[in-house]
Amino acid sequence: MNAAGATTDPLWKEDWASARDNHAAWWQQRALVLWVTAPADQPWADLPAPPPAADLAEQWFGAEHRVRHGEYHLSRTYHGADAFPMLGTHSAAGDLTGYVGCHLDLHPGTVWSDPCIADPPEQHPRIAIDRTSWPYRRHRAMLELSAAESAGRWLTSLPDLVENMDVLSAMRGAERLMMDTLDRPEWVLDQLDQINEAYFDVFDDFASVVRDGLGGNCFCFGIWGPGRTAKVQCDAAAMFSPAVFRRFVVPALARQCAWLDYAMFHLDGEDCLCHVEALLEIEALQAIEWTPRRISVGDSGGHPRHWDLYRRILAAGKSVQAVGVRYDEVLPLLDACGGRGLYIQTWAPNETAARELADRAAAYR
Repeated sequence: MNAAGATTDPLWKEDWASARDNHAAWWQQRALVLWVTAPADQPWADLPAPPPAADLAEQWFGAEHRVRHGEYHLSRTYHGADAFPMLGTHSAAGDLTGYVGCHLDLHPGTVWSDPCIADPPEQHPRIAIDRTSWPYRRHRAMLELSAAESAGRWLTSLPDLVENMDVLSAMRGAERLMMDTLDRPEWVLDQLDQINEAYFDVFDDFASVVRDGLGGNCFCFGIWGPGRTAKVQCDAAAMFSPAVFRRFVVPALARQCAWLDYAMFHLDGEDCLCHVEALLEIEALQAIEWTPRRISVGDSGGHPRHWDLYRRILAAGKSVQAVGVRYDEVLPLLDACGGRGLYIQTWAPNETAARELADRAAAYR
């Protein structure tokens, strides 16, 4: 696909057309998606290493800085099997929060959103996208520059907008929001509806910049679909009972998934496993991704302790994504769960190993 939206294959990838078909079929549990990357034997382009950011604002929101660093990294990466070159544009732990009033606190390793809804919360203005806010303006400029500069060599992901209770928790503060579910539950539900409207507004605005010739887009976690495609989440669910999750999260989440064409839920940590049954009941949610709590300190998504969860999701008719799977765990995971409806993210030490793994995994397609 090129900047004009034509469906072609100029990507820094040899076989995007067939990989794209696998991504589209994976949402319907009809295909395996294997995402395997490795250092490229030869760079796709002879590019100089870009300079470091001058400050934190440039590091997280500088369009030229982000695009040049993304281009350099992608030019030196082999995207094997169904992996594709994707330039990420996310900044905060919930980029939508910066467009609806939160002050962003920039750090070298992350960006936090400071609460912006004070007491009494009923007096807070209606939640809506502020197109004059600097996070919105800078993210849109980043999308525009990446789309123009790619010339079809990579896909540009939307920012990681996030939604639902996670955005409201950032705006209100987690402790106060927990009390709000008791003291003013109808207010909470109304705010979630407003967050959905803001999400729909900015999603279509941003997607209009990067939408491809099939009407689709890519999103973080390496997902792509031929329509409105996104990862959805509610990390705040770790604090909720199943009853609270069903009352406050599920209605807005189900509406969001119905509005999207392709939605994958990011299930974050063991404390959220109690909500799997409720997620499986959301008809418009096609897929669930699983992130073990300890993955940041060396756990892997391919460990046998996770196989039963993957099989449960698949048996319920939804696709599943396993992230952080080690190279030597890929084939055992495929043996345990089968290929159709399974999306595996892994990495290889070199391009030859990545190609070998793709060849061996072909038997599970």
